[in-house]
Amino acid sequence: MTSSTKGSRDIFGIHHVTAITSNPQKNIDFYTGDLGLRLVKLTVNQDDPTAYHLYYGDELGRPGTILTFFHWPNIPRGRRGISQVIATSFLIPENSIHYWIERLKKRQVQFRGPYKRFNDEQVITLYDPDGLELELVAHKSAEDRKVNIWKGGPVPTEDAIRGFYSVTLSEEGYELTASVLTDELGFVSTRHDGSRFRYEISSTPSTSSTTTDKEEVGVGGAKIVDVLCLPYTQQALIGIGSVHHVAFRTPTDEQQIVLRHNIVKARLNATPVIDRFYFHSVYFREPGGVLFEIATNPPGFTVDEQVETLGTQLVLPPWLESMRSDLEKILPPVSYPKREMK
Repeated sequence: MTSSTKGSRDIFGIHHVTAITSNPQKNIDFYTGDLGLRLVKLTVNQDDPTAYHLYYGDELGRPGTILTFFHWPNIPRGRRGISQVIATSFLIPENSIHYWIERLKKRQVQFRGPYKRFNDEQVITLYDPDGLELELVAHKSAEDRKVNIWKGGPVPTEDAIRGFYSVTLSEEGYELTASVLTDELGFVSTRHDGSRFRYEISSTPSTSSTTTDKEEVGVGGAKIVDVLCLPYTQQALIGIGSVHHVAFRTPTDEQQIVLRHNIVKARLNATPVIDRFYFHSVYFREPGGVLFEIATNPPGFTVDEQVETLGTQLVLPPWLESMRSDLEKILPPVSYPKREMK
């Protein structure tokens, strides 16, 4: 056990989730039009600049609200199974469940539910155009996350998504994954129901953390990881319609270095710190095979665009700017969906 991170706030919860799409325009239409998220950054995959990297979130793209997509149309479709993020859950207000049922029906989005989980959650399961499994979780904690809304979106603010609620990992077993969550990342085991085991970030600040609770309000929530134990299930194939990785947020570069040291000390391979321009990243695989990332809260998405114009044009990190003319010839054109009345 790594005592410096056990029960700490050096990890504050989910930073972002990254999945794979085959069609950037359908992706934009669904997430901005159907779900009412804001496209906060239209850029490229830094490791494969010929592919889009789309970022959605609240008004600012705050950590804890960011769902991103690599545009890789020529790879196989994903296959559900173990060793993957099997569901990504968004938080909605308790009283908004009927609004979302009617909205999904009206917009012909496939869904099932609502059904109860852990007695205090109502869950709607739905799928994006590539078959990615999502959840809308109605929970009282939405009242504490009113900052995490895009007020300019097509969904009324009182019903709008409040960022992430949780992610669910599918695993053959759970103990080794659980040890990384608790011993290295500071999650705490809170409850379980059958084969679902829940881990949460404690609300008690770490004595080693230099980030105040007031600062954390700005990124808010998204502190739950569920591990679904599915023995005798086939191995997942990561492809179109599946999650590529989940990132957890840490407030400073210094704390990221400490976390990386502890991850390596736990005999897990970790990448060097990689500059992603909007945040700094360290990647590693947990024992069950899911790709994890540790991402810093800063610098954020306003380093190269004004708040008012986020996501309205193709932006490139400085080291790729010389490739702009070539990339604009390769990347398919995209446009915003028509705005609808609330």
